[in-house]
Amino acid sequence: MERCCFIFFTFTLLLFYTTSEASHCSIKGLPLVRNISELPQDNYGRGGLSHITVSGSVAHGMKEVEVWLQTFSPGSRTPIHRHSCEEVFVVLKGSGTLYLASSSHKYPGKPLEYFIFSNSTFLIPINDAHQVWNTNEHEDLQMLVIISRPPVKVFIYDDWFMPHTAAKLKFPYYWDEQCQQEPVKDEL
Repeated sequence: MERCCFIFFTFTLLLFYTTSEASHCSIKGLPLVRNISELPQDNYGRGGLSHITVSGSVAHGMKEVEVWLQTFSPGSRTPIHRHSCEEVFVVLKGSGTLYLASSSHKYPGKPLEYFIFSNSTFLIPINDAHQVWNTNEHEDLQMLVIISRPPVKVFIYDDWFMPHTAAKLKFPYYWDEQCQQEPVKDEL
């Protein structure tokens, strides 16, 4: 009986150690090759969104890029926002609309509209206000998103005519909140 309890205790301790080492906020214990469907997924309180950090700065120790898999249900969208990093999208499935406004004025202004579709790609220049919207009523919009200079500082707008200086800073952004340990120095 004592041997059985010792084995159970040792196994429990080993399981706890392994689980704590493979936290979603650490690269320790993570295998080099991972199954995306087994990675943590959340909507962060935004209905219609499924976000997975495939490889991130805060969660995985990346320093130059971060990769997300985001799925938007029909009618869902990002907020109008901008950030001081480049962003590249690859549309894996579905279709929708990209709204993009230049940051060269005191406020974003009326955005240009671009139709996005499966196998299309687009990039967002640094600090240009934008919004991605799944305007397809029948299919999810799924995209691979790559950003530079993580972790991202996001400035959110109430509308397209809100002054840049009034945009609300959200940092750390929702998917980095659990893992952010210390303030990151802004390069700008």
